[in-house]
Amino acid sequence: MKRFHIHLHVQELSQNVAFYAKLFGAEPTRVESDYAKWMLTDPPVNFAISTRGHGDVGLDHLGIQVDSAEDLAEMKARALSADLAPRDVGESTCCYARSEKHWITDPQGIAWEHFQTLGSIPVFREEPLAATTDAASACCGPAVASAPVIRGMPVGIPVKPASSCC
Repeated sequence: MKRFHIHLHVQELSQNVAFYAKLFGAEPTRVESDYAKWMLTDPPVNFAISTRGHGDVGLDHLGIQVDSAEDLAEMKARALSADLAPRDVGESTCCYARSEKHWITDPQGIAWEHFQTLGSIPVFREEPLAATTDAASACCGPAVASAPVIRGMPVGIPVKPASSCC
């Protein structure tokens, strides 16, 4: 199954949790001090809000969540064949979850995340491994500190270094 993903940056979490709980007619499936998520089934949407956005409040990023590695590989192959220049992050942590992902950016600069959730973690994100060095980021590896800020994109931090360069 594929699920549409919307992530909004909000200023005040509890006020927004109350609003969206009323709008969706459901309480969030996860609430933390800086984050809340609804996993809706009708329509199938992973809707998240957090106070950890990049820039102004509003849309942080969009995405498509998949259930299988095969679906994720198919989405990446489609992006590659359409010259959408996917940025492969691999396994990363973000939004209290461990996931496998890649990003594409639309012509307006809105980041789209294609991802498979692999599990839950107790923190918003884990620190990157020491093995993710400047050499790795200079060579198509996931750059952390020097990455240009594209709305939504820097949220995920890689948890394993890239196995090969470009």
